[in-house]
Amino acid sequence: MKSILRAWLYLLPALLFLGVFLVYPLVDVMIYSVEEGYNSTSGASFGVGLYNFAYVLRDPFFLMALRNTVLLVAITVPLSTGIALLISLGLASVKKLRHLFQTIYFLPYVTNTLAVGLVFMILFKKTPYTDGLANLFLRIFGAGPVDFIDGPYWAKMFVLCFYTIWVVMPFKILILTSALASVNDDYYKVARIDATPRWRVFTRITLPMISPMLFYLIVTGFIGAFKAYSDAVALFGVNLNAAEMNTIVGYVYDMLYGDSGGYPSYAAAAALILFAIVLTVTTVNLMVSRKHVFYD
Repeated sequence: MKSILRAWLYLLPALLFLGVFLVYPLVDVMIYSVEEGYNSTSGASFGVGLYNFAYVLRDPFFLMALRNTVLLVAITVPLSTGIALLISLGLASVKKLRHLFQTIYFLPYVTNTLAVGLVFMILFKKTPYTDGLANLFLRIFGAGPVDFIDGPYWAKMFVLCFYTIWVVMPFKILILTSALASVNDDYYKVARIDATPRWRVFTRITLPMISPMLFYLIVTGFIGAFKAYSDAVALFGVNLNAAEMNTIVGYVYDMLYGDSGGYPSYAAAAALILFAIVLTVTTVNLMVSRKHVFYD
């Protein structure tokens, strides 16, 4: 009995922390989401129901944010993971200067997000004085100029995806290079003795051995991409609705503090919709991982 009480005593700080910063806010958001006509000044509402969810799901600004977020997730997560895996494989094959290259690739991860966004804006933004560095490359191929910041939707989405991949890739490279270094070299020695082709070594040895780390990066990549907001602000400014580049998190922020702010019930409903989407995607990934992730 004393050991059980002692265990609960040890867990008490963590339980209090989770209760205050996780459980209570989640319950509070759920309450806000079903209060119809909630007034943030008086704290009064005129009913309880699902009107807030219906309003959000019909709001064209939310539908635009949902489209942008889904596109961002669908494009950046597979591409960033695949490119990071290729770079990690290249680094694993380089013996000399490996740590130097790892440091270079990791630099964007420790650089301020808004600072990187400003650099990208300068590279891609078309001004009366310059068309930007990106358009200089396009001219080589006889294309452009394209205004990637204030121009067509596809150009802005390209820059946002490019920027997101650039920001998240260093962390993935760090994790994958560590995973590749932890693979037992005896497997590769046996494969060389059997003269196994490289593609088969990769698919039958390397991928299965690093699959837990790949799964971790994919799941956290999905969650991180669904929460994207600062990336878009760094590139297109705070008025993302006007730029047609808002995200779900940006929509929640606008409902709370933006020009259309003062609607915590709508913000809570949108936050719960995002929570449901992320939970569904994570659950699907967990189900898929049972067949494709191998643990020692």
